[in-house]
Amino acid sequence: MSAGELTNAGELEPGDLDLVAALQVAPRAPLAAIASALAVSSSTVSRRMARLEADGVLRVIGQLDWSVTGHGNPWHVWVNAGAGRARQVAATIAELPESQLVATTAGRADVYCAVQATDQHTVQDLLGERIAAIPGVDSAHSELVLRGVALADSWQLPRLSDDQVDALRPHAEAEEPGTGPPGELSEDALRVARLLRDHGRVTAAQVARELGSTQSTAYRLLHTLLDRGTVRPRVEIEPRLLGYRLEAVVALTVAPGSIRAVSESLGRHASARYVSIVAGNSSVIHQGVFRDEDGLAAFLTNDLGALPGVLSFDVSVLLDVRKRYWRDRAAVR
Repeated sequence: MSAGELTNAGELEPGDLDLVAALQVAPRAPLAAIASALAVSSSTVSRRMARLEADGVLRVIGQLDWSVTGHGNPWHVWVNAGAGRARQVAATIAELPESQLVATTAGRADVYCAVQATDQHTVQDLLGERIAAIPGVDSAHSELVLRGVALADSWQLPRLSDDQVDALRPHAEAEEPGTGPPGELSEDALRVARLLRDHGRVTAAQVARELGSTQSTAYRLLHTLLDRGTVRPRVEIEPRLLGYRLEAVVALTVAPGSIRAVSESLGRHASARYVSIVAGNSSVIHQGVFRDEDGLAAFLTNDLGALPGVLSFDVSVLLDVRKRYWRDRAAVR
């Protein structure tokens, strides 16, 4: 089986999974360092990487600080659609430049999305008018993200040994997210941030050519953004290709005194791709990936049941992800 092919179970073959796991630990690591950690040749890693990228299966992107992607924090939005209208509603929301994640769902609503306004004057327009006025939308409920506890770059495929992870750690970027807004960025810094958003492994030499600057200037801009956590490189790949067939958004109502502890506990959970504290009917949102229905059942009954302060929860199972991190999934295999 060649690199980039799928097993009968619909997931990537083992060598590709190892590469994904290595990139999740150190997305910008030299391919030679990845090859050494995985005990394979550099040509094998290069060939696998090229195949996965060419097939549209995998991309290393840059996860930008919210102050760079738009105005204020994102919003979670659940949309109820008219009978038979969910797919079209999701497709229309996916066309909005403010939409980051859009999926049809089963459970709490028909469509779930995460959006971020472009400036302070468009929040009401986006949530109260543009989404509500989409043909087929019956109602929409929005909740503001107050704080991100676990972001998508923190989730890792559990395949590597401790020794392999330790070998890759020196090539990883900042371990912790930025503790606050990065401040106003120069035009050149914004250009570099946008380059990293689309190509998380871009080099200083490539940045210098794009900016028409010296390589030392490009290196300084690049590593300032990376070291401060303004841009956090991560692997973008569909969970199902990694063997996680179910993806769910769980909206929890938590006793006020337990919100912090519950959110931090969920942020450490093996399923967590994104955990946030929110303002709305819910207190905490947990977006997680699960290998199958039994895995989701165990999470809901055992793991949530063991957390003091959880009062209730609603579950939305993602059926068809139309857009993920501002990228239309039409471009994804």
